[in-house]
Amino acid sequence: MNLTAALESARSSLMTSGIQSSVISRNIAGATATGYSRKLTVLDNHPGAGVYVAAIQRAASSGLYTNVLTATSSSTKQSAIYDGLQKIAASTVDDPELDQSSTAQLNALKKALQQYANAPDNTTLAQAAVASAKDMATALNQATQTVQSVREGADADMNTSVQNINQLLSQFQSVNTAIVKGTISGDDVTDYLDQRDSIVSKLSQELGVTMSIRPNGDAALYADSGVVLFDKTARAVSFSPTNAYTAGTTGNAVYIDGVPVTGANSVMPLKSGKLAGLAELRDNAAVTYQSQLDEVARGLVDAFKEVDQSGAVLPDVPGLFTYPGAPAMPASATVSVGLAGLISVAASVDPVQGGNPNLLRDGAISGSAAYQYNTAGNAGYSTRLQQLIGNMDASQPFDATTQGKPNGSLIDFASSSASWIESQRTAANDNVTYQNTLLDRSTAALSNVNGVNMDDEMSLMLQVERTYSASSKIISTVDEMLQSLLAAVGN
Repeated sequence: MNLTAALESARSSLMTSGIQSSVISRNIAGATATGYSRKLTVLDNHPGAGVYVAAIQRAASSGLYTNVLTATSSSTKQSAIYDGLQKIAASTVDDPELDQSSTAQLNALKKALQQYANAPDNTTLAQAAVASAKDMATALNQATQTVQSVREGADADMNTSVQNINQLLSQFQSVNTAIVKGTISGDDVTDYLDQRDSIVSKLSQELGVTMSIRPNGDAALYADSGVVLFDKTARAVSFSPTNAYTAGTTGNAVYIDGVPVTGANSVMPLKSGKLAGLAELRDNAAVTYQSQLDEVARGLVDAFKEVDQSGAVLPDVPGLFTYPGAPAMPASATVSVGLAGLISVAASVDPVQGGNPNLLRDGAISGSAAYQYNTAGNAGYSTRLQQLIGNMDASQPFDATTQGKPNGSLIDFASSSASWIESQRTAANDNVTYQNTLLDRSTAALSNVNGVNMDDEMSLMLQVERTYSASSKIISTVDEMLQSLLAAVGN
């Protein structure tokens, strides 16, 4: 090797060491930054002598990254479902001290009726039974409010999620354009790649997403249902929120590029992500539980109905428990949507409203003498009260679509409803735990590949410094030799 070649080799080594030092410094600075991937310098040999940095690449694993995206989407979906079910269960079945569950209220009402039946001439016990009935109706009213509040909250969160998705897709488009341009011009785009991955990671919290890489670093995004989210340009994600919910309200669907991805009419429904979990909570879990509450209310109206005692074959009418549809009875074994939020105790038997609580014993709560049970007006009459207690224990059919007990007593159905919501919440909690474990392990595995290890970086820095020092020594030596050569020639 002649002196010129040695000088050129040392010079290229110095330049390479400088770039390597810069990359190591970037790694050290980004070690604690979220979404930062370790950068690597790819070296190659010059045709003559020396080395140069051919490229700067990221330490990455597409397979592990995909696993993290999938685990994130699954985890956020289950968390959204669990959080909503937790709110419902905490207010309707989880408060043993207040006995707010339908089962507890039914047992309390049954106990109050039995005490009244044991002393039917005791007006105080009559008032206590009516008060217990009012507590029962209030519990169903409040449970309905809770369920609809959770649905309303889920709807609002869906709107927020859609806004986040559109914002992230806009950011993705800007960064993706920068990557394509930088790749074509041969620039270092690794930081942009980190930004793009970070955006997609945030998107995966809102909905299941996959990314497909194409020539020149271009990328396309797809929802886990197959709907296109981004292909050259961001697709519009739209949603019209519903501000107030009642039991009969059906929430609007989310659309991606005009395709419904949530709701009963969805042709390509989302499978994971917060948006899918909120839709599941709003449109399925909460609706099913509301239907169960409505069936408890319908069962109450049916159990306490009054039957014609005059022989005129008049239709049955609501008694102690009534609703706006009275005097008609709700259809048997069929959910009367929203009934749990509308049920109340008849004013004619409520002393607070000027009613007579002894009508619970005597009948004709509906106001018609044809439904009078205690026709003799005996103060010790308890037959009707015992009949009401028996009705609460008697088997009756319930709507099978509610996923509660289709046949059994009113208390049996209420208990099955409490068991259902509790089992749904437990299952969601178990799924959250499982998915979070998968997410932690997937994240750790990815971090082992693309994360920055400070010990490794410092060790590499020492190697680069030694190389730099050696290259400098070579240059210095060559310089001395050239000076000596020039001096000898001059003499």
